[in-house]
Amino acid sequence: MTDQVDNWHKLARYDTNMQGELHANLLRNNGITVSLQPLSAIPGMNSGIVLWVESTDLAEAQRILDTIPTNGAALLDEMSDADFDALSAAQSNALQGNPTINDEPSINDDSLNNNNGGND
Repeated sequence: MTDQVDNWHKLARYDTNMQGELHANLLRNNGITVSLQPLSAIPGMNSGIVLWVESTDLAEAQRILDTIPTNGAALLDEMSDADFDALSAAQSNALQGNPTINDEPSINDDSLNNNNGGND
């Protein structure tokens, strides 16, 4: 990976974070380095996401994304039971307000409330 800022190119923008994260994981599983840019600074806000890739991976990443059906019914036909289980678990966590790996802890997180300020 390079540290040059101008080496990154906007690949795609998604209206939901989940859709963007699924596509980012597909690219990562194919050996492509992906950077995610949430469109909201508020953790857990589902405002969309932008995928960025390095210029050397741009053509391959676009080719991979072009193979994904845009028709929802066709996409569901191609998904395996494992895909459905992973998607259902992620949606369930999101609906219950459980943070994902990328989320910041919430203010009501018990680990934050157990701090005695060093007065043990």
